[in-house]
Amino acid sequence: MATQCCSFLCHRSLLGLNHQGKYTRQMLRTFCSGFKNNLSSKDNLQRGPGLEHFLRLTSEHEETIALSGNELKVDKIPYLSQDDLYGMQRNVFFDVSGCQMNINDVEIAWSILKKHGFQRTTNVKDSDVILIMTCSVRENAEDKIWNKLQYYKHLKLARQLLPRTAVKTPVKIGVLGCMAERLKQTIIEKQKAVDLVCGPDAYRDLPRMLAPTHSNQTAVNVLLSLDETYCDVIPVRLNEHSPSAFVSVMRGCDNMCSYCIVPFTRGRERSRPIKTVLEEIRILSDQGIKEVILLGQNVNSYRDTSELQSQGCDITKTSQGFSTVYKPKVGGRRFAELLDKVSMVDPEMRIRFTSPHPKDFPDEVLHLIKDRVNICSQIHLPAQSGNNEVLQRMQRGYTREAYIDLVNHIRDTLPDIALTSDFIAGFCGETEEAHKESLSLIERVKYSFAFCFPYSMREKTRAFHRLNDDIPQDVKDRRHKELVATFRRQSLELNMDQIGNKQLVLVEGISKRSEIYLSTRNEANVKVIIPQQLIPDVNEPGSRRPISIGDYVAVQINDATSQTLIATPLYHTTLQDFAKHHSEDRWLNSFHVDIIS
Repeated sequence: MATQCCSFLCHRSLLGLNHQGKYTRQMLRTFCSGFKNNLSSKDNLQRGPGLEHFLRLTSEHEETIALSGNELKVDKIPYLSQDDLYGMQRNVFFDVSGCQMNINDVEIAWSILKKHGFQRTTNVKDSDVILIMTCSVRENAEDKIWNKLQYYKHLKLARQLLPRTAVKTPVKIGVLGCMAERLKQTIIEKQKAVDLVCGPDAYRDLPRMLAPTHSNQTAVNVLLSLDETYCDVIPVRLNEHSPSAFVSVMRGCDNMCSYCIVPFTRGRERSRPIKTVLEEIRILSDQGIKEVILLGQNVNSYRDTSELQSQGCDITKTSQGFSTVYKPKVGGRRFAELLDKVSMVDPEMRIRFTSPHPKDFPDEVLHLIKDRVNICSQIHLPAQSGNNEVLQRMQRGYTREAYIDLVNHIRDTLPDIALTSDFIAGFCGETEEAHKESLSLIERVKYSFAFCFPYSMREKTRAFHRLNDDIPQDVKDRRHKELVATFRRQSLELNMDQIGNKQLVLVEGISKRSEIYLSTRNEANVKVIIPQQLIPDVNEPGSRRPISIGDYVAVQINDATSQTLIATPLYHTTLQDFAKHHSEDRWLNSFHVDIIS
């Protein structure tokens, strides 16, 4: 039984004692299944650990090791040496696809592996470990992963064919994230070269799952957790030069929309304690980060119940006209309080959040966006459809009319708010009339951006068990194109209306099309392209300096497409100064800036 499967069986969440100190039927079933599948020989049994190694309290079997000058408390694992458990400078290559949460998950996984002595490489051919962060939301995303696995399998075989003296270590391939949880058995059977399958709640187990063993069996840990938030893990950013960073504040989702696989791949909602979120954001502020994006599958249903004083009797409420499939929840510190405290960490740090559900928009959140200069006036408000019958089959908990009322209420409070959305084309039973109602909703609301996708049936979802995927693929594709064309017409109108306006942008990097231009983003999260040139600084009268990544720059909009604004840089400034003075003509005139039309 000296296999990689041992590494996940010894994890306390899988086998041994649960949080109440009791054995569960699922725990014992997991152990017995793994034990039976791995007794391939007497040698394996003799080399492997005994039952006592799995049924013990971790707190009684910890050791402290020195690693790169830091002390790290870890579990003692009798069948793995310290050299086996830690990375020995093995090179790890990350292949990331999917949502922003996946990027943050990779940063969490990398933080864990880095502390265990692994190194990161950006060249897959130099890697000893290839970890693929996957997405299961759509079939197309999964198809891409299967193709990538074939390529990585060839790299692994090529390493094996090298002369023994030239081989540093065998290549290990791991599948992480949502697809790992959803298709663990298929991955193992279909891709014989995969060495580990690790679900979203098991990244702490990666060092053990990557430990060298005497067999070539696959390590699997895809058990979903009721409490894992990685609140004590400070992610290590993949793009160290970016002025923006993702901060996960909650995991999982309780909404159970009929089309969505997320509750089955990421589990139930659980929120990080506010104090750990604030600690991470303070660290990012000290590193010079200028923008933080708060992440969660349903970020505005955040509810921190970690402290005694948060165990109150306050009951969660939904927006007017919205409902949920679950009962109201009691107690906890809510998203408005989190957003309030986060915005006060650094007044020069922009704050965004995604992805919210329309049902969770109390007025406190809207007033915070209005009152705090550094909370961006931009809200992602997923609609998914503009037809009531489709919305009911999607189990979204609202009608078209309730959604429009919410949009009107938001715009009454925040007249300059930028709204973005999600739409699905060709959901089960969608008629042409229903599709046209989605198009008309886009025309009515006027989104600055919309993510549109043809529907893809996912196993485990309610739609898979209860509904019929009856829309032909060519019809889905056509409707998808019509959704995109409609939102682009509306976004072009919105962007053209910005011409002549002065805006504040955050510089993100060099433009992909030309090195003499810079890519920036405004408060509405719209890309703004500006030329690289020397411009004045409001804090240094008479001086001119180049524009750098992470700078706040005042610009004037000159032209627009449906996706991008073209602007002239005016002067360096700060977030707070621009908010205070941007309407005063003296700021522009005092620098004698020549506007290029």
